[in-house]
Amino acid sequence: MKITFFGAAQTTTGSMHLVEANGKRILLDCGLYQGHRKEAFEKNRKLPVDARTIDYVILSHAHIDHSGNLPQLARNGFRGKVICRPPTRDLCDVMLRDSCFLQLRDLEYVNKKRKTQGKTLFEPLYEESDVEAIMKRFETVPMKREFDLGNGLSLVFHNAGHILGSALVQLDVKGGVGHNHRLLFSGDLGQPNQPILKHYEYPQGADIVLIESTYADRDHPSDVDVQARLKGFVDDIVEQKSKLLIPAFSVGRTQQVLYYLNRLHALGRIPAIPVYIDSPLSRNATNIYAEHKECYNDEASDILRSGGDPLSFPNLKFVETPQQSMALNDVPGPMIIIAASGMCEGGRVLHHLKHCIDDPRSIVLIVGYQAENTLGRRLVEYRSPVRIFGEEHTIEARVHTINALSAHADRKGLMDWFDGIKGKTVKRVFAVHGEPEKVEAMTGLLKEHGVKNPVAPVPGQTFVFE
Repeated sequence: MKITFFGAAQTTTGSMHLVEANGKRILLDCGLYQGHRKEAFEKNRKLPVDARTIDYVILSHAHIDHSGNLPQLARNGFRGKVICRPPTRDLCDVMLRDSCFLQLRDLEYVNKKRKTQGKTLFEPLYEESDVEAIMKRFETVPMKREFDLGNGLSLVFHNAGHILGSALVQLDVKGGVGHNHRLLFSGDLGQPNQPILKHYEYPQGADIVLIESTYADRDHPSDVDVQARLKGFVDDIVEQKSKLLIPAFSVGRTQQVLYYLNRLHALGRIPAIPVYIDSPLSRNATNIYAEHKECYNDEASDILRSGGDPLSFPNLKFVETPQQSMALNDVPGPMIIIAASGMCEGGRVLHHLKHCIDDPRSIVLIVGYQAENTLGRRLVEYRSPVRIFGEEHTIEARVHTINALSAHADRKGLMDWFDGIKGKTVKRVFAVHGEPEKVEAMTGLLKEHGVKNPVAPVPGQTFVFE
C-alpha cells in the first residue's frame, strides 16, 4: 500500500490524498485549493491524478476545500463512485452547484479582461453538466456500517463532529499475514462540545493516521464566552444604529451563529432586531440541517422535543435575490447580516463589506479560520487598505474575531482525540491540513504524545507501507 499527498499538505486547502492498495486507487477527498485568485485557478485546473484511473473518492465532508473539485474529476473521465455519509451527499448537491455558478461568474469577469488584452480565454474548471455527472456517482453509507470496496479493502465512517455529515474515514486493507493495515483519516475534526452536532468519536485499531493540524498551535477560548461577546456586539450596533456583518461559511458556521442567536433570543438577552441570511446556499444548507436531526446532540434535540427550532428565531429573514441583497445597503441599522463567503473571497459578503468597511460604527465579526492570501486574513490582520472589487478601501469598521466559534478542534481537542485513538497500534502519523507552522506544531505535539518520527508531508510526497 502507498499514500501520495497532493492537497492540504503544508496548507489548509485542496484536500486530496491518493491511496493505492490491492490494485485499487482511492482518493481521500477531492477539494478545491482556495487562496490568491491566480494561484488557486492554476492549481485547481491541473488535476494531479488521471481521473480515469480512480476507483473511489471517499469524502470526509462537504466543505468545498474537500469536495469542490469533484465535478472536474467527472469532466476528466472519472467513472468510479463517490462514497460519503447521506448528509454529505445532500450538502454536496447544493454546494457544488453553487461553486459552479460562482466560478463561472468569476471566469466571465476574468475572460472579459483577457479578451480586451488579446489573451487566450480560460476554459471553466467545470460546468453544470459536470456537476450533474458527478452527483450520479454518489453512493451513501451510514455511520458504523462496513462498505466493501473490493480486493480486500473496506470502509467504515465514524462521526467527526465538524459539520453536518462529517466523517472520520477508516480504511482497512487486507494484504496477508503481517501486511494488513488500518488507515484512519481525520478529515476535519470538530471542536468538542460545539453546538448542534454530536461529539467526535474514537475509532480503535489504526496503524496509520492522517490528522488535521489547522489549529495545532493554539487553544480556543471557552465557548462560555461566545454568547456574552455576541451579545456585546449586538448591544453595540443597537446603540450605534449600525450593522454587524458576519462573513460565514454557508455550511457549518452560519448554523452555529444562528444557534447562538437563537439562545440569546430565547433568554431575552438581545432585542429582536432584523437578522438577514444573505446567501441562497446558506438557506439551502440550513434546510438540510433541519432534515438531518439524527446528527444533533442532546441539547439541540432537547430544544426540538420542547417544540422549538434551534436554527430559527423572531426577525430572521433569508435574502433571496441579488436585488434584495443590494437593497440592504440602503436600509439603516441596527441589523445583523450573515453572508458568504467565510473568507471574504467571493459572494455577497463583498458587496456588504464595500458599503460598511468605511463606517467606524459598523462591526465586521470574523468567526472562522482565514487562510493565507485571503481578504478575510487581511481584515483580521488590519492590513489597510484592502482591495474590494478592484478598489482600495481603508479599514474604518471595527474588526473582531470569535475563535471559539471555530468548527475545527484546537490543540487540546486534537490531542484529546489522538490520545483516544492511538492505543498500541498507531505506527505512522501524518500531519496534514495546516500551514507550515501548524504542521510543525502538530509534529511536535505528536512526539510529546509518544509518536516516533511523525511526518508533515509536502505536496507530491509518497510513502510506501509493506
